Amino acid sequence: MIIELLKAVLYGIVEGITEWLPVSSTGHLILLDEFLSLNVAPELGAEFAAEFWSMFEVVIQLGAILAVVVMFFTKLNPFVGTSEKKKATWSMWGKVLVASLPAAFFGIVFDKILEKISGRDIDGWLYNAWVVAAALIVYGILFIVIERFHEGRSARINDIESISYKNAFVIGVFQMLAIIPGTSRSGSTILGSMMLGLSRTAAAEFSFFMAIPAMAGGSLIKALGFLDYVSEVGVSVPAAAWIVLAVASAVAFAVSMAAIKFLMDFVRRHSFSVFGVYRIVLGALLIVYFIFK
Repeated sequence: MIIELLKAVLYGIVEGITEWLPVSSTGHLILLDEFLSLNVAPELGAEFAAEFWSMFEVVIQLGAILAVVVMFFTKLNPFVGTSEKKKATWSMWGKVLVASLPAAFFGIVFDKILEKISGRDIDGWLYNAWVVAAALIVYGILFIVIERFHEGRSARINDIESISYKNAFVIGVFQMLAIIPGTSRSGSTILGSMMLGLSRTAAAEFSFFMAIPAMAGGSLIKALGFLDYVSEVGVSVPAAAWIVLAVASAVAFAVSMAAIKFLMDFVRRHSFSVFGVYRIVLGALLIVYFIFK
């Protein structure tokens, strides 16, 4: 049990760092599982382990979401402040809702259609190390190219209040692309935002806020799916499994607080090119590893 708790701490650290940096949290968790998989209930077999992992890697994000809510509580709360502030906050939530529609449709409706037609959902088709490596490299190149293009140019949109509903929807389309593991939800939305003329700071902040419904909704769907599985097969989930999930989520929350502060400070003075280089190097190393594995 001690070993699994230590693994949970490590998973929480990785989630807390990579969820907000544009380097793909899902991709890093998949890779971590490749080398250090959880083993909370070996007596229940491989099928239970796979179902628990599928739920764990998404629900662990709840800790990261809570960090955003805590750090930006005043800005996110539409019930406090002046009437002008309340109006601006409701408008911001409206834009977040519009930006959430493409991913919600693709992740729920299309996923069900694909599973019915092919027998496998999106996860079944895309969740493997080769896809992660390719996505890391492609988006790494895009970060460098877009930063070079914007070098010396002034952003047209410097705050969330200036984002139009049309632009919010387009950013949501970019978020939809993050269904591909290794892409990075924050990476996709930040890239899309910058292409539309948002400053790095505004792009990062709007990406944080978009994460709240996206990650909460994804966590709810995965949690309900896992509970349905448990009910259908008639197994009892060991307390150790829930403890591991709780520890990982708590660590993800604490680390996310630091990661968000770091990114907001970083983008005020630096470009995202360094993350592009990191993604390319990591993707290349993964390809080499799996070729010779």
